[in-house]
Amino acid sequence: MGTVTLGVSIAVPEPYGSLLQERRAGFGDPAAHGIPTHVTLVPPTEADPERLPAIEAHLAEVAAAARPFPMRLSGTGTFRPLSPVVFVRLAEGTSACSWLQERARDASGPLVRELQFPYHPHVTVAHGISEEAMDRAYAELADFEAAWTCASFALYEQGPDGVWRKLRVYEFGAGPTAPAVPAQSSPVDEPAPTQA
Repeated sequence: MGTVTLGVSIAVPEPYGSLLQERRAGFGDPAAHGIPTHVTLVPPTEADPERLPAIEAHLAEVAAAARPFPMRLSGTGTFRPLSPVVFVRLAEGTSACSWLQERARDASGPLVRELQFPYHPHVTVAHGISEEAMDRAYAELADFEAAWTCASFALYEQGPDGVWRKLRVYEFGAGPTAPAVPAQSSPVDEPAPTQA
């Protein structure tokens, strides 16, 4: 039996999710329609299908220990030249995202993995396309703003067609170990490349 490719992310809600997905497609990114607009918590990870129940139970525990927090997107950033990515920046919610991804990848859990780059939560809007198109994405979304209350994350599986499909949504609980989220997280300006 082969492996499955899983990922864990926070979905960008409507109308922002579809808007950014359409913009990503408009910049010429061929992966745009196969990847729902999101903030990654666990990047694409190969797993044995038999481990899926343990992975789902682990993620349920992580979600139960979290509580809703404010998310705000503002402006653009890039990981170039280290990685060919243009993204919309998180202006609020970075601390909570970092807390969630650390626990999702916990060394004692079934999704333990090393990251290629330091974790830097973001929303990819262009990846691996021409420099000119990435420049356009960077400029045209520079004034983009969105805000919402994040109350869940989801487990996704990448199909043989390259499309990511949601397997399960994990709603946050109000457990005693929920992260203390600052009223406003500072924007992260330094480029710390990470997986798209």
